[in-house]
Amino acid sequence: MTAQVQRDGAAAAGAEEIRDIEAYMTGLGQAARQAAAVLRRTPTGPKNAALLAMAEALQASRSEVLAANARDLERGRESGLDASLLDRLALDEGRVDAMIEGLTQVAALPDPVGEVDGLRARPSGIQVGQMRVPLGVIGIIYESRPNVTLEAASLCLKSGNAAILRGGSEARDSNAAIAACIRQGLAAAGLPEGAVQVVATTDRAAVGRLIAMPEFVDVIIPRGGKSLIERISREARVPVIKHLDGVCHVYLDATADPDKALAIAVNAKTHRYGTCNTMETLLVDAPLAESLLPKLAAAYAEHGVELRGCERAREILPDLVAAVEEDWHAEYLAPVLAIRVVDGIEAAMAHIERYGSHHTDAIVTESWTLARRFMAEVDSSSVMVNASTRFADGFEYGLGAEIGISTDKLHARGPVGLEGLTTRKYVVLGDGQVRQ
Repeated sequence: MTAQVQRDGAAAAGAEEIRDIEAYMTGLGQAARQAAAVLRRTPTGPKNAALLAMAEALQASRSEVLAANARDLERGRESGLDASLLDRLALDEGRVDAMIEGLTQVAALPDPVGEVDGLRARPSGIQVGQMRVPLGVIGIIYESRPNVTLEAASLCLKSGNAAILRGGSEARDSNAAIAACIRQGLAAAGLPEGAVQVVATTDRAAVGRLIAMPEFVDVIIPRGGKSLIERISREARVPVIKHLDGVCHVYLDATADPDKALAIAVNAKTHRYGTCNTMETLLVDAPLAESLLPKLAAAYAEHGVELRGCERAREILPDLVAAVEEDWHAEYLAPVLAIRVVDGIEAAMAHIERYGSHHTDAIVTESWTLARRFMAEVDSSSVMVNASTRFADGFEYGLGAEIGISTDKLHARGPVGLEGLTTRKYVVLGDGQVRQ
């Protein structure tokens, strides 16, 4: 396995040697399209076997993967990557454990492919239903997080899709090491190598070609910064599943249990700073602000979080930095938090509607009536009651892993798991009927 990892690392490091990007990417597309035809008829057993073999390969190659990640981190520090990107890039024993657990969870999930539902009889005697089928070939473009390589591979494979994965240059050694584990798992299950391919060049032209191959690629999923996703959305000739921002809110209602409110508000911001489901704006109902804001400020100070507040918040906490208009739009991805005092749920929801990104928003309340209103009226892909926004995650939702979080309304919304990577076709069952 070590030799394979070394060969993959050399391939990634020598990516600039690929001169004809169009020919190279066309080759990946052809191989993926051929593999997709195989996966479409592959039963659940071999797919699960491949996933479990990947988990075994990752466990066996744990030290090589962590060593490769350490090289990426060192290179990232030298090149000046900011703290949030370094956090996304980093692997440790716990994150490797989570990757392995994710593989086993996906293997244990029901296979959606081939499910038929809604079967109903028509007056003609035919029965009409819908069957879940794979999308086909999925191109995934992502930055920093090398665990995405494995998550994307597992979900695409289990849902019967071939995948072309293009990670960021900052994670090239980590991705190469993980890719070796993926290939070993595919081989162990007798599945084609083209089922999951990791692009072996950091040339930006490869992305341009990947998003413009509708003859080979059925959908593109970008995971990364706003500039990357905007470029993909603008230039793609293939349908895109995406979200641009994670401007997430927690609203603390006047009826909230103070202990719950404190715990949720602190966790939603400080659990991890560089993720799209991290709270960026805290909304506090005016009757609660006087008593709770000082406690929140003390808790955030322990974590080194810079607080920026509206005028009403600064009346209670004079040391707050004055928030400006840009703060309400900001996805900080850093230990910075905007705080606004509001007058009730109407004002909170109006703020979220104006400044939110339709990603994840939460209310902390003891009023079920207000909770129901918040769930019904806040137009976000995940809406939470008395829980941290950090739960907006495929793993936490029981999807095993996620391919990304979509704030689109078509084709998928929220964390995209196995069902989000399938579509439906109509199936008709008859017994010799002809249309009159």
